[in-house]
Amino acid sequence: MAFTLITANRNYSSWSLRPWLLMKALGIAFEDRVEPFTRASNYEEFRAFSPTGQVPVLLDGARTVWDSLGITLYLADRYPQVWPQDEAARAFAMCAVAEMHGGFSALRGQCTMNVGVRVAKPPFDAALARDVARVRELFGEGLDRFGGPWLAGGAFTAVDAFFAPVAWRVRTYGLDVGRGQAWVDHMLDHPAMLEWE
Repeated sequence: MAFTLITANRNYSSWSLRPWLLMKALGIAFEDRVEPFTRASNYEEFRAFSPTGQVPVLLDGARTVWDSLGITLYLADRYPQVWPQDEAARAFAMCAVAEMHGGFSALRGQCTMNVGVRVAKPPFDAALARDVARVRELFGEGLDRFGGPWLAGGAFTAVDAFFAPVAWRVRTYGLDVGRGQAWVDHMLDHPAMLEWE
């Protein structure tokens, strides 16, 4: 049975973007179902299809898989191309995905994803400065170690999908990610990113 991926508003839902982009980029077929944010909290409405009242949610027949990382791990069991094939690149990608999933709270909170706007760079407090510096470091490490153009080498993998919302944050707020800008530009030109936009 085919997958159904439930996501929310394209402009703001960075969590939705990650599995949507991963599946599009890897050619994993799915029905695309959008459940828009209509109020400050859609918890009760979203509970009809999501145990957490949040998106994204992947439906696989009668099975419900929630959370962007949960969906990614579920897909990786079925599609080995979700992770890099090289062992060192795969270890880097898995760690970077986990770091993005659980960290960068200042970047998320102070530079929210908004695909459609360009604004002046916000004042950097210490937490945001640390997050941006870490993104710069991580992008540089991935490109230097694995040769690009993607963060873990020559193929698009989960690590690129997880940092895709950062590419829009870089564009929206004019953030300096050093040589990682090459990855940002490459990501923003990806056909699936253009489709989402």
